[in-house]
Amino acid sequence: MQDKTLTCRDCGHEFIFSVGEQQFYAEKGFTNKPGRCPECRAARRAARGRSGSRRERQMHPAVCAQCGRATEVPFEPRTDRPVYCPECYWARRSGRRKGRWNPGRSREGDRR
Repeated sequence: MQDKTLTCRDCGHEFIFSVGEQQFYAEKGFTNKPGRCPECRAARRAARGRSGSRRERQMHPAVCAQCGRATEVPFEPRTDRPVYCPECYWARRSGRRKGRWNPGRSREGDRR
């Protein structure tokens, strides 16, 4: 193997695809050469929000339909659907499994 000169598809500048990078690509099983220079790859990762930290989730104020407590949820609440605080949500979710059909069980409740 030897260093290869490639052209970035984003900025059009030439960059070196070194022997070490080629070996790394081969170890990982990658069959395609990189299409972007290291700077454009870093810029693309940063634009996608994968620069090492997660983006903060936008929270929306809501009132729990069960206990009436003020809470925040990670989605825009709608008026036609109930919204629950975390405690009521998990209490309802854990109680939901009783008496409902589960695809892992037959309709009579016996194990398949």
